[in-house]
Amino acid sequence: MAYELHIGNKNYSSWSLRPWVLLKALDIPFTEHQHFFKPDNSSFRDFSPTALVPALVDGDVTVWDSLAIAEYVAETYPQVWPSHKPARAWARSAAAEMHSGFSALRTYCSMTIGVRVKLFDTPPALIRDLARLDALWTDGFTKFGGPYLAGSAFTAVDAFFAPVVFRVQTYGVGFDLSKTSRAYVDRMLEEPAMQAWYAGGLAETERDTPHEAEIAQAGEIIADYRAS
Repeated sequence: MAYELHIGNKNYSSWSLRPWVLLKALDIPFTEHQHFFKPDNSSFRDFSPTALVPALVDGDVTVWDSLAIAEYVAETYPQVWPSHKPARAWARSAAAEMHSGFSALRTYCSMTIGVRVKLFDTPPALIRDLARLDALWTDGFTKFGGPYLAGSAFTAVDAFFAPVVFRVQTYGVGFDLSKTSRAYVDRMLEEPAMQAWYAGGLAETERDTPHEAEIAQAGEIIADYRAS
């Protein structure tokens, strides 16, 4: 039986992107159920105990956190994480850091894949997050040889940084990254699974007011590629 994956708007939902692109990139069968954000998301409790996305349903089992979903799927599909133990340990640590950290990047650069934004300001906290991001990615490439973060194959750690890749595209913050990290962004944007998510996001006509307000507060929209 294929997994049932409940996700939010592809334009905005960074948390939904992570398990979706992981399953898609690794050819793990799943059925997508999309739920657009609205002022009252209480109906999301029909499939998620927290009324949040993503949520993965596997028969009578529900998993409702992106990192927990990755670990649950890895019990059946070990290719979710690198096979090499040191690389697997690094990948889990880096994914967990992304899961709980980089708060300035999340705050100042809300995910919105369909537009391009010129930031009004680049505060020190955001600069520190970008420096840490660059150092972390460079560490992975140095240790494991690339072209993905933990070696030659796409794994969960790449899925966890997929929203950052889209943020680099949206806000142009990639110009503050090293040449190696910028090349990784370009490679990720060419991934078929990433392109499929991007196409889905551009096709959406639904707009979420809180996300739109965050974008307007962060900078000037200089291009909008979303369907009207």
